[in-house]
Amino acid sequence: MIFWVTKLKHAFVIFFTAVLVGCASIPAGVEPSPNDPWEPFNRSVFEFNEGLDAYLLKPVVAGYRFVLPEFVREGIYNFFSNYNDIYTALNNLLQGKPADAFNDLMRVVVNTTFGLGGFIDMATPGGLEKHKEDWGQTFGVWGIPSGPYVVLPFFGPSSVRDTFGTAADLETDYLFKYIPDVGLRNSITGLRVVNARNTYYEAGDLLDGAAIDKYSFMRDAYIQRRQYQINEGREDEEPLMPPYMNSYE
Repeated sequence: MIFWVTKLKHAFVIFFTAVLVGCASIPAGVEPSPNDPWEPFNRSVFEFNEGLDAYLLKPVVAGYRFVLPEFVREGIYNFFSNYNDIYTALNNLLQGKPADAFNDLMRVVVNTTFGLGGFIDMATPGGLEKHKEDWGQTFGVWGIPSGPYVVLPFFGPSSVRDTFGTAADLETDYLFKYIPDVGLRNSITGLRVVNARNTYYEAGDLLDGAAIDKYSFMRDAYIQRRQYQINEGREDEEPLMPPYMNSYE
């Protein structure tokens, strides 16, 4: 317990240092982006998130990977992925894609019934395509502009539109919002965050080792990926950046 309290203290020291500094400087030679008018402040929040990841999330995930065998971790991933298919179906319906929404609901039925409550993915081998939709994408399909790029504390890369989308995602999420037992709800939320970070466990190391401006790379990748998702209405590839809390799968 003392170990993790110390880790949290380190993370919050980084956060408050970033706030007190006000904004980080833009590295020399890096061209400003018209999509990122708040870049100095965003870089400060980005540095806080990086510290949070290094001091808290990644050590927790390392322990998670050490304690649990791979097949158990895969089952946990499948369970949350199956749960999120319910909300994907809702968003596909709101985006005017009833066929995809029906496909997503069938995935839930198949995985819940034949996949031991969702711990085994039986739908994908059975030919039911995996989609991933959220409120931010739905707002985009409805024609709401993205607005400037913004980095959210804890949640990571976003935009003004996707910030409201994230709020809608959380507000409608039963496991996050409406389980009566607060302790159980918090435990499930923590497990979802660890599960999400585990999916991208080595992604951050690859970016750290590359001779690039990590902030700019993640920003541009996020903007391009979100535009693709909204235009195509589906996701074929995993994002290049590790999330902080911007995905619970």
